[in-house]
Amino acid sequence: MTQPNHQAAFLTGATGYIGGRLAPRLLEAGWHIRCLARQPRKLEQRPWRDDPGVEVVAGDMTDESVLTDQLRGCRVAYYLVHSMVVSGDTYSAKDRQLAETFARAASAAGVERIIYLGGLGELGDDLSTHLESRREVEQLLGSTGVPVTVLRAAMIIGSGSASFEILRYLVERLPVMVTPRWVKTESQPVAVHDVLHWLVRCLETPDSTGRVLEIGGPDILEYLELMRLMQEELGLPKRWIVPVPVLTPRLSSLWIGLVTPVSASIARPLAEGLRNRVVVTQNDVQEVMPHDALGCREAIRLAIGETQSSDIETRWSAAGAIEGDPDWAGGTEFIDAREIKIDAPPAAVFAAVCRVGGGNGWYAADILWRIRGWMDQLSGGPGLRRGRRHPDQIEFGEALDFWRVIGVERDRSLLLRAEMKLPGVAVLGFEIEPETDTRTHLKMTARFRPKGLLGLLYWYSVLPAHNIVFSGMLRGIRREAERMDAAATEVTTTQ
Repeated sequence: MTQPNHQAAFLTGATGYIGGRLAPRLLEAGWHIRCLARQPRKLEQRPWRDDPGVEVVAGDMTDESVLTDQLRGCRVAYYLVHSMVVSGDTYSAKDRQLAETFARAASAAGVERIIYLGGLGELGDDLSTHLESRREVEQLLGSTGVPVTVLRAAMIIGSGSASFEILRYLVERLPVMVTPRWVKTESQPVAVHDVLHWLVRCLETPDSTGRVLEIGGPDILEYLELMRLMQEELGLPKRWIVPVPVLTPRLSSLWIGLVTPVSASIARPLAEGLRNRVVVTQNDVQEVMPHDALGCREAIRLAIGETQSSDIETRWSAAGAIEGDPDWAGGTEFIDAREIKIDAPPAAVFAAVCRVGGGNGWYAADILWRIRGWMDQLSGGPGLRRGRRHPDQIEFGEALDFWRVIGVERDRSLLLRAEMKLPGVAVLGFEIEPETDTRTHLKMTARFRPKGLLGLLYWYSVLPAHNIVFSGMLRGIRREAERMDAAATEVTTTQ
């Protein structure tokens, strides 16, 4: 652990949507940051990871003594952790446990202040379970005497955020929408760029210590109006929207999960939150930290531009814990291994491999991939809706359609784990070995461990399709790698 530093900040949620964007801005402001991550490998490809002001420690905040030691020497701590996936009421209990542990550890470590990003919402009997949990976390973080700065925000508009992608996909995909009545609920969205500004500005504003500050953009709009703004900024024809009273948050989340890349389990708390009017009721933040925030149209336009240019810093789908490569010892294991020689160097082959998924497709039999995605989506899986964050770049932990990156070694290997609904566990690996400076051996291995008789039947039913899908994929990777290498060679010779 580093020595105490008066300009050191402890950052939880560094692999998440807000934390991943906050880290480089804290560095720009002259702060050293100590990032807590359950899987530090998820930060390896971040452009700010190798900055001398960055330290990464592994942990999940469940061990109080370990967390206390990790917090020592940090002047402030950002608490950017909360559960989103609903499993009964367990996410509230988990949030409560983590907040209590963090508060005790911060006090024991001598942390001067905790900064927490919570949620807007007027108190009352109708407050959603999700927002109630956020309020409870606020109280628990301050329960041991460490001053807490709470920033409360409503919907955050930014490229890659779950709220933004729900809004964008609903408008893009549905020219006619039968919607829940919460589309008439007012909210005061805030651009992610403004949220980050206030999170950093807190550090140089002593008057923000120990206060609850509500943040929002200048516009108070119904969700219906946000849809119309999105439609206009996307240049789409008018959308016809019919609100009906019978769509509950549960039904709404299933509907969102069917139409957008965001799963129903994540959409549920978001849909519950939208039934509450969430607007700024006190404007103290403008007295303490005055700032001209973006309006909704400007924020939507900026997020669309970043999405279209693939300039997305962080994305909702990369947050949270992921499972690693399963232990394949014992039990039934099926392997489908294929190899190919490619007249291109390993770097070009790796680049071609890393282009799989999302808008790039899967090099061969894309219609079969789409059918498999539709089947998975209908059974409650992610399908192909999640796409990918960037057309060329891959990071550990991010989603590629219904796969998750669980291993990546530049110019050498890529390992994906299936997150589709399956009667078993499946991984797909690519191993790259150089034969000469200009020739490479690529091995692709699909491995499946079935669960019960259904798993066995599933493997044998998809085996015939492997010859089409996997063989075609290898040939497509070869074509792309050789094309990229030829293009790079041409550029070099003309310079």
